[in-house]
Amino acid sequence: MSYLDNIFFAVILALGIGYFAMNVRKLIRNIRLGRDIDRSDNPGERWTNMAMIALGQKKMVKRPISGILHIFVYVGFVVINIEVLEIIIDGLFGTHRILSFLGGFYDFLIAFFEILAVLVLVGVIAFLIRRNIIKIKRFIHSDLKGWPKSDANYILYMEIVLMALFLTMNAADYQLQFRGFPHYDQAGSFPVSSLIAPLFDGMSDNAVWVIERACWWLHIVGILIFLNYLYFSKHLHILLAFPNTYYANLNPKGKFNNLDSVTAEVKLMMDPSADPFAAPANADPNAVPEKFGAQDIQDLNWVQLLNAYTCTECGRCTSACPANITGKKLSPRKIMMDTRDRMEEVGKNIEANKGVFIPDNKTLLNDYITPEELWACTSCNACVEECPVNIDPLSIIMDMRRFLVMEQSAAPQSLNAMMTNVENNAAPWPYNQQDRLNWKNDN
Repeated sequence: MSYLDNIFFAVILALGIGYFAMNVRKLIRNIRLGRDIDRSDNPGERWTNMAMIALGQKKMVKRPISGILHIFVYVGFVVINIEVLEIIIDGLFGTHRILSFLGGFYDFLIAFFEILAVLVLVGVIAFLIRRNIIKIKRFIHSDLKGWPKSDANYILYMEIVLMALFLTMNAADYQLQFRGFPHYDQAGSFPVSSLIAPLFDGMSDNAVWVIERACWWLHIVGILIFLNYLYFSKHLHILLAFPNTYYANLNPKGKFNNLDSVTAEVKLMMDPSADPFAAPANADPNAVPEKFGAQDIQDLNWVQLLNAYTCTECGRCTSACPANITGKKLSPRKIMMDTRDRMEEVGKNIEANKGVFIPDNKTLLNDYITPEELWACTSCNACVEECPVNIDPLSIIMDMRRFLVMEQSAAPQSLNAMMTNVENNAAPWPYNQQDRLNWKNDN
């Protein structure tokens, strides 16, 4: 490789990494639009969750077929990309398989990479069949149309191309090593690509070299394209699953948080010596009153926004949702996708207005997620239990319900009647407290 090639490679690498860094900044900015929340408790349990769920894929194998296939693709694709380090060094300095000094261990690595590449191809082809031929119900659901549906296929096609380039590159490299082509010293073990190498037997050395170089360049450029495509894809979970599982809610499912402002009001009511009309100590007279619940993404916390970006769109949550199963409009997957779409819309608004959000007369509630969807939820936590990366759609649903009830008094009629009964009768039923035990007198 000439110095011109080295410089050209360095430029492509810098552009690819630079664009990725720019998208990471956008991602962090959008997540920070959410309210602050403290998730620094129990670090030991959090590290364990991340190791078992994000790295160990513990929740994926609850559905063995898709779980095992996903492990093939996930582990294979990540581990194979360790070779990208060697490609980068070779590209910058014009070397050939610079890590070959590792000797037998290097032979083992290359052989292991090739076997994993085959497993990735098997897994990806199986996923394409499941999505497009078998058409599993959760992949043809009404909330997975347009871009989300196409995105899943695009990424699978891309993985096939990258694995094919990797094996073809190795096969041509092996052939050139066998022929003693200059600069191609013998290094590595090729159990899979050595079976492909005979296809090059009738070609000239230069023709094989051109194929090897073309696959080498296309492979590394493809990796950079894949890296930058992640921001626009559901496959962003490849990176975000780790922080998402670390910062997940550790409280028992079904335990809801109390609003600090409401808790303070209740304590004030229960204190007979308190003056209900007195201003709170150290209160800021110019402070904006805290909003109850969530109307837009700025009302959610940053972990909920991280959840939205981490969503894999696998549909396990929706397929387990009893409301959705019975024909209700609610889809937990759509809740997360809508939250992410609104975040992106707000982010673009901020970019267009030089770092300041200009109200656009839109909100997450109503413009993206309807009250009908929210009230269909039974708050059973099935979606939270099913999610393979510990996403919590229910927390967003409950926060938006709080807004409807506490800010807009927009609860369904049956719920309003129940709350009125609790207020008047200290029970959800429309009976006077004195009449509550009359049933025992009936024969």
